[in-house]
Amino acid sequence: MITWRAGVVVSLGATWPGAAEVTVELEAPVGTATAGDSVRALAFPDLVGSPEIGDRVLLNVSALARGLGTGGYALVIALPDRTPADPPEGPGHLVKARYTPLQAMVLGVDDQESPHHEVLRDADDLAGLPVVVADLHSALPAIVVGARFAARRAGRPAPRVAYVMTDGGALPAWFSRTVAGLRSAGWVEACITTGQAFGGDLEAVSVHTGLLAARHVVGADLVVVAQGPGNLGTGTRWGFSGVAAGEAVNAAATLGGRPVASLRVSGADPRERHLGISHHSRTAYGRVALAPADVVVPVFEEGPLAELGRRVADQADELGARHRLVPVTAGADLLDALTASPVRLATMGRGLADDPASFLAAAAAGVHAADL
Repeated sequence: MITWRAGVVVSLGATWPGAAEVTVELEAPVGTATAGDSVRALAFPDLVGSPEIGDRVLLNVSALARGLGTGGYALVIALPDRTPADPPEGPGHLVKARYTPLQAMVLGVDDQESPHHEVLRDADDLAGLPVVVADLHSALPAIVVGARFAARRAGRPAPRVAYVMTDGGALPAWFSRTVAGLRSAGWVEACITTGQAFGGDLEAVSVHTGLLAARHVVGADLVVVAQGPGNLGTGTRWGFSGVAAGEAVNAAATLGGRPVASLRVSGADPRERHLGISHHSRTAYGRVALAPADVVVPVFEEGPLAELGRRVADQADELGARHRLVPVTAGADLLDALTASPVRLATMGRGLADDPASFLAAAAAGVHAADL
């Protein structure tokens, strides 16, 4: 279940809100690393304390042992010789990552002890709030770029955006440099972590209360719902974490929002099931989403993406029986806007230049949502 190792912190690396990189010299081999080799590790100080040079740390190295893509990190479980001080006393009794050794107790926005409890107790309506749903976390910055691009084009102020993070990928929002960068740039007003996910500006029990908090607490003009960094897939029809995208469409519609489905598109993925519109989007929106949504179909200009655009249009037709297909031009001006993102654009190891269609499709969903 867990591959444990111990080591000593030999240097400190980058930090961002909620996270700290360290370099750890291993006491025993793991994977291709031998005893005495150094590995990158990530600590979440609010959970385990802040490692310092010379600290002995206990590590979870399961992903390194199996060669999985978790950002290349070992994860700091504890500083056994220097445990952190007790957290300050305060309200909140929501437990996330429940019944795991690192379960965290937080104050939920919907908690009885929350100052927002009265607002959310009977809240039941998003009043047409546009809710953009995406499969991958990497779609988040591109959607926000598209929304800001559309607002600027129309001469409107940039929309106030809330990000509702589901628990299909990383549970700590602190893992995401994307969220940290978008918050720092002022492009995302608040991150709301739902389900077992935690570490957002606001914590919520469910996607439903996360959406209601975005409307009634954050005052968002537009919401993006997506899982945290990381994506679980098995190469089967139903065995992938992105099925939750369809459930998020249902939640948004149930609460009177305007669901906007962002398609997972790729022109560079070597796997046939993800080429054009990924089977993840076709399953989540075509089978799981029971409520109608605006499915944004990117229209690529004539040029290198033209053939891919025709493939995408053909694949999107199968979603038209249940949803409203909304073609949105994803041209050179939108591509230029993507280059100005305050955070790095990357999906499945590919950047904007490697797979522009992926980011253009997400940005097109943001354009449509902002125009609503």
